[in-house]
Amino acid sequence: MGGVGFVDEVWRLVRQEELLGEIVIDEADFPWLAGRFVPTEAFGEVEPWFDESRALLDAGEYERFDEAYDRIAGALSLVAPEGPVAEFLLHVKDGRAWFRWSDEPFDDG
Repeated sequence: MGGVGFVDEVWRLVRQEELLGEIVIDEADFPWLAGRFVPTEAFGEVEPWFDESRALLDAGEYERFDEAYDRIAGALSLVAPEGPVAEFLLHVKDGRAWFRWSDEPFDDG
């Protein structure tokens, strides 16, 4: 399966019941999906979290990235068309979002 079934789906980034943004999928390269990110005004409150985690990742600071990303994973949820996913790794930059997800928690081992 080449992931074509995901194209045009709308995934949502939420904090509890509050919508932070929508991702309109336009690329599927399993296990990653990517698309246009349409933020709501509320996204501005958490956008620095994504900027910080991305900067740490780009700098190769993987341990510090994990710590910074834990804040995102702990506070936010990614919701597929079918419902929330158990775990996700999401990047948002310049109006684009790309992510991978799992219906089961990732193995941290």
